Amino acid sequence: MRVAIVHYWLVSMRGGEKVVEALCDMYPEADIFTLVCDHDKISNKLRGHRIFTSFLQRIPGAKKRYQSMLPLMPFALEAFDLSGYDLILSSESGPAKGIIPPPQAVHICYCHSPMRYIWDHYHLYRCNAGFVARMMMPLVAPLMRAWDANSSLRVDHFVANSHHVASRIAKYYRRSSVVLHPPVAVAEFAPVASVDDFYLCAGQIVPYKRVDLAVRTFTKLKRNLVVVGDGDSQDIAALKRIAGPTIRFTGPVSFTELKDYLARCRALIFPGEEDFGIVPVEAMASGRPVIAYGRGGALDTIVPGHTGVLFKEQTVESLTDSIELFETMEHSFYPELIQLHAAQFSVANFKAGMKRIIDQALSERHTVVDVKPYATSLAPVFEGVSHAPLH
Repeated sequence: MRVAIVHYWLVSMRGGEKVVEALCDMYPEADIFTLVCDHDKISNKLRGHRIFTSFLQRIPGAKKRYQSMLPLMPFALEAFDLSGYDLILSSESGPAKGIIPPPQAVHICYCHSPMRYIWDHYHLYRCNAGFVARMMMPLVAPLMRAWDANSSLRVDHFVANSHHVASRIAKYYRRSSVVLHPPVAVAEFAPVASVDDFYLCAGQIVPYKRVDLAVRTFTKLKRNLVVVGDGDSQDIAALKRIAGPTIRFTGPVSFTELKDYLARCRALIFPGEEDFGIVPVEAMASGRPVIAYGRGGALDTIVPGHTGVLFKEQTVESLTDSIELFETMEHSFYPELIQLHAAQFSVANFKAGMKRIIDQALSERHTVVDVKPYATSLAPVFEGVSHAPLH
């Protein structure tokens, strides 16, 4: 069986790329198709596969400015020749599902999210875009929405990474999906004997993750907050302007340093609405509770009162209330139980779930629809009808 894995772009190693790695483990001979690839930024495991890139790869600066090439992506994806492949696994957060599958192939889309920047987060992205992008988005977005919805019909089976994403697939594509949480390397994290007096906010610093809400709240409360992660220099500068003396920015850190911060923090602060949210699972795998905005993927991963606390509104007042509630019950969170809860999001469980889904889809491909009963039922209708020649 020839297998193709289609991923939107390979320019870093984040959650989406970890899914691709797991799929590569399942299909060591699979070929990878992607719009743009920076071979220096991906793992040896991915480099060990044949990687086919689109014509966007040949455009100068594509490895850094690929997102600005959104209007060209449908043309680039549809130019991929997938003839001869039996199974196509698309990893979707950009427009990866938009390839043209051959008739005999089964196309399964693992959807991290319908494209946020043309659907539910469109106005947020436009508000934070530069002048040229802000002017162009109203012209490009309607065309991309039409293509995105139409290309969803090329998928045989959708797999959503959370119930939040499943609801958006149903809303924007009018398609059903199976929920399978993404793989998290939970075994690489562990609790420590004692924690320090700081809270942690970790991840990429972009506006929709609402790091500003955490900074404002902890500045007001005069409690220690460590902000780990990188982002646009202007976004970081804006955060530093509103931060008080109890806020510390580390910038990007190594994986070893991140594990240390996760294990030693009092709790992880997760103020944004995420499709799934891998960092909260990593924090729980480290035995630490999570204080999160109670929407999106956090509802799939956090058990209020047992592995964390959820707050209802993205306001300083609501987050403050949840922090104060957490501190009254901090002693009732048990690291070993929190870690045990996180174990269900393992790489092994993801692979087992994908195998079940793929096996079922492949078995359905060979089901032959028997039209004979229908043809037989029409026979009496045509009895006595002469077959006159056509003129």
